[in-house]
Amino acid sequence: MTMTEPAVIALRSPGVRPHSDLRSQIADYWALTKPDVNLLIVITTFAAFWLGLPTAAGSFPLFRLASTLIGTLMVAAGTGTLNQYIERYFDAQMRRTARRPLAGGRMQPSAALRFGAVLSAAGVVYLALAVNALAAVLAALTLASYLFVYTPLKRKTPLCTLAGALPGAMPPLIGWAGASGRLSPEAWVLYGIVFLWQFPHFMAIAWMYREDYRRAGYLVLPFGPVRQRLMAWQTLAPALVLIPLALVPSLLGRAGTIYLAGALIVSSAFLVCAVRLALRPSNLVARQLLFASIAYLPLLFALLAVNQK
Repeated sequence: MTMTEPAVIALRSPGVRPHSDLRSQIADYWALTKPDVNLLIVITTFAAFWLGLPTAAGSFPLFRLASTLIGTLMVAAGTGTLNQYIERYFDAQMRRTARRPLAGGRMQPSAALRFGAVLSAAGVVYLALAVNALAAVLAALTLASYLFVYTPLKRKTPLCTLAGALPGAMPPLIGWAGASGRLSPEAWVLYGIVFLWQFPHFMAIAWMYREDYRRAGYLVLPFGPVRQRLMAWQTLAPALVLIPLALVPSLLGRAGTIYLAGALIVSSAFLVCAVRLALRPSNLVARQLLFASIAYLPLLFALLAVNQK
């Protein structure tokens, strides 16, 4: 990609053709929030809240749990919206994102900007008022690092995956902070699990849509012969380290033998899928790894939540 191509992309971006019916408008606003991503955020935040509750907490703090989930979801939805606002010209060049509301020209960019800004700010303020300051600060850091570090790096260096994994693993910390008001070593173990999980998850997506990313100028994977080698390492190494890290809650005495056995099984299965993509990459194998990654986190966190000590 040459230095002049971003300008060409901007000229090719579609004009705004807003929907006239309310249902379609609501569907577009809903799509801006990236609900598929938010489902995993809810799962990891909830599990971390559950695990982070002090043993002498007394009655279950249902309002604080709901507030933690609502505030985190608001910030996540606002971040997803603002990300699409920033990348709307580039999304229009990729088949997988060309039908998004902004890329497809169905919404005014200013409306999406206002929606994302209000959601994000309201989520941070709500966390500060209804939960605690630590949860609010963590959410604000997630928003800032995702939008102002990870997003621009996607067009500059393959290290963007590392930069994106740092804020991407924040939901367990927010959940734990919401429950206890502090971050213990166990919270950082959960953070580490989600941090490592993101690499094979995103490498599966990057390999499936590598030509889309190339067309839009994203350097998630480098161009040329080194691309497959980098994808293999970023897929295989984190999946391998996930196995011992996933066993740490049992070693710390926070989970029983059922979790230990279950974590070993699901992490090993995840590794097998990662090895297959690293050794013989194809779109089919990448899609299988993607599905495995989507199942992995809910399974692991559910095992931990029901088998904690």
